[in-house]
Amino acid sequence: MKPQLLIHSSRITNRLRYTLDLVLTEQLGIDYELTTDMARYLLWEGAALAYGTQAPGKGAFLQNVSLLFEREINSLELKAFDYEGVKAFFPIYNKKSILPFDVLAAVFYLVSRYEEYLPFVRDQHGRFDAASSVLFELKVLDKPIVNLWIIQLEKRLKEVFPGIEIRRKSYRFIPTYDIDAAWAYQHKGLIRTMGAYMKDLVKADFSEMKSRTAVLRGKANDPFDTFHLQLSLQQQYKLRPVYFILFAAYGHNDKNISVRNRHFQQLIKYLGDYADIGIHPSYASYSNKQLLKHELNQLSAILNREVSCSRQHFLRMSLPETYQNLIEHNILNDYTMGYAAMPGFRAGIADDFYFYDLDHEVKTALRIHPFAVMDGTLRDYMQLDAEEAVSKAEDLINSVKAVNGKFILLWHNETLSDQKRWTGWRKVYQNLVESALP
Repeated sequence: MKPQLLIHSSRITNRLRYTLDLVLTEQLGIDYELTTDMARYLLWEGAALAYGTQAPGKGAFLQNVSLLFEREINSLELKAFDYEGVKAFFPIYNKKSILPFDVLAAVFYLVSRYEEYLPFVRDQHGRFDAASSVLFELKVLDKPIVNLWIIQLEKRLKEVFPGIEIRRKSYRFIPTYDIDAAWAYQHKGLIRTMGAYMKDLVKADFSEMKSRTAVLRGKANDPFDTFHLQLSLQQQYKLRPVYFILFAAYGHNDKNISVRNRHFQQLIKYLGDYADIGIHPSYASYSNKQLLKHELNQLSAILNREVSCSRQHFLRMSLPETYQNLIEHNILNDYTMGYAAMPGFRAGIADDFYFYDLDHEVKTALRIHPFAVMDGTLRDYMQLDAEEAVSKAEDLINSVKAVNGKFILLWHNETLSDQKRWTGWRKVYQNLVESALP
C-alpha cells in the first residue's frame, strides 16, 4: 500500500528512523516511507517532506541539525527560544523550513534521555536529579513538551497537505502502585516484630506500641492493608492498574514482607487476579544482574507466569545499564521514567515509547511508560498539603488530556491508610482518580 508521506534524507540512520517511527507512526498515525533517492522524491505525486539542509523545491521542507546523523554522545549547547507559546531548541534559520527548529532532533534528545549519558552529579541514591535536567532549567518540566511539538508539526503538515490523514491516540489513564511494605505490623516475623517493639520502647513511642499491639491481637486493621479499597475503586471506575511488588530479601532499603511468607504470596496471587503484576527490583539489585534474575524468578514462580513489567525501587536507575539489564532478563515494559523530587515529564513526553540504546545505537524492544506524579513527591519532597497536592496533580492531568496523552499515577498502599502523615490523603487519591478518568 502506498504510504501517505514520502520523506527524503541524504542518509538513513537508526536515530532518524526511530524518531520518525515515534513521531509519525505512533503519535500521528501517518504511514511514511524514507528514501535517499532524490529522483524518486522529485517524481513522487503524493505528500513529500525533505529533511535536510537545503529545500529541494518540492513538497515540505524541514531543515535539520546534525544530531540524528551522529553516532557520538556530545555535550550540546541547547539554545532555547519561544515558538507559539512553547519552549523549543535546536533552532534553524531557513525560512523555507516548516518549523523554526529541528523538531525531530529535539524529540530524540529528550526521549532518548541523551543528557543522562553525559557527566552529572548523582543524588544520594545514585540517580539523575530533576534539577539537573534541561526541562527544569527551562521551567517546562511540568509540560508534555514533546507532545506539544508534535502537535505543532501536525498543524504544519495539515497546512501543506490538507488531505493528509492524522490518526491520533485518545487520552488514557493508568493507576500504578508500588508495594514496598504490604503490611505495617502483620506478617513480619517474631524477630522483626520484637525489634520494632524495642525501637518503640527506646523512643518512648507508646502510641505506636498500642497500635501495633491492637493490630497483632486482631483488634484493629493493619493501616497498610488498603488492598480491598484499591480493588473497590478499580471496580467502581473500571480501571486496570499495575502493581509493582518488592519481592526481595530484607535489607536496609528493602523492607517488605519475607518472600517465604504465605500470606504475602497469597496477596500477590490475589492482586494478580485483578491487575497486572510487575517486579519492583530491590535497591540492592541496582547493579547486580544475578540478584535481579533471582527476584524475577521468585515472583514469576508465585504468579505461575512470566513477569514482563518493572519499576525500580527508589526509582533508582542509571542509563543505559539499568535498561540493558532489564532487557537481558526479558522485561518488556518499564515504569521508572520519572523523578522522585519533582512531578512532571522526565522524557518530555506524556506517552509510552521504545527505549533507544545510545550505547549501541539501536531501538530496543523495551517499552518505557513515564509516570507524571508520585504521592511521596507531593507530600515529602514538595511538602504540599492535601488541597495543594490535588491542585498540582490536576494541573498535570489536564495538560496530559490536552494532548491526548497517557497519564500514569504512582501511589503506595500505605498512602491510602489515611493515618499519621497520610491523614487526608485517601481523599486526595480518590479526587485524582476521578479527575484522571477519560
